[in-house]
Amino acid sequence: MTSALVRDTVTVFSREFAPVPRQPLSLLFTMTQPLVFLFLFGPALSGAGGFGQGEAPWQWFVPGILIMLCLSGPMAGGYSLLVELLSGSLERMLVTPLSRTAMLVGRTMKEFVILLAQAVLIVAFALPLGFRPSPLGVLAGLVLLTVLGAGLGGLSFVLAIASRPGGELFYGVTQLVLFPLVLLSGLLLPLDAGPGWLRGAAALNPVFYVVEAERSLFAGRFT
Repeated sequence: MTSALVRDTVTVFSREFAPVPRQPLSLLFTMTQPLVFLFLFGPALSGAGGFGQGEAPWQWFVPGILIMLCLSGPMAGGYSLLVELLSGSLERMLVTPLSRTAMLVGRTMKEFVILLAQAVLIVAFALPLGFRPSPLGVLAGLVLLTVLGAGLGGLSFVLAIASRPGGELFYGVTQLVLFPLVLLSGLLLPLDAGPGWLRGAAALNPVFYVVEAERSLFAGRFT
């Protein structure tokens, strides 16, 4: 049973990942928003003082951009599944002996690999700008990022399945719910100086804690 699941997962992953190397610009296209913030918003912070626990602006800003990349990438991964569901093309796969679990795990692995490649590119782009992370912290931060990405990718596929036949639930969550989560996570600006109600709302946002953990890991604070 386990070997069959692994085989089916590899089959689905290969099917989903095959178009990616033939369309390398798609990797950069999905990175448009994080790259815009990195190159246009980041320099505006370069002359500011320390943030958080006294980190230089780039040390504080880049880990948040990686979480933004995670939210804008894997969370949108269910769109392709939703298109296949609405068009009926997925039904041809459902009549095959492929494991239903493998169909979701294989797709999630594809999002996992793309996210990891994009995160490495973001870190590489940030180094010439003055970003100086801890080497071990980068590895730990990428592990945390890919775990979050795998979870969000799985959630995205579940939303796509639950959104049939119209897709309203998927679009509602990915377009309306995620934006407040980003604003209340402290991705772009510190929330310390905000009003009490804003800090209280951020304390209820799970993304806020992931962002804080990512910054700590990239700074080499593993405890």
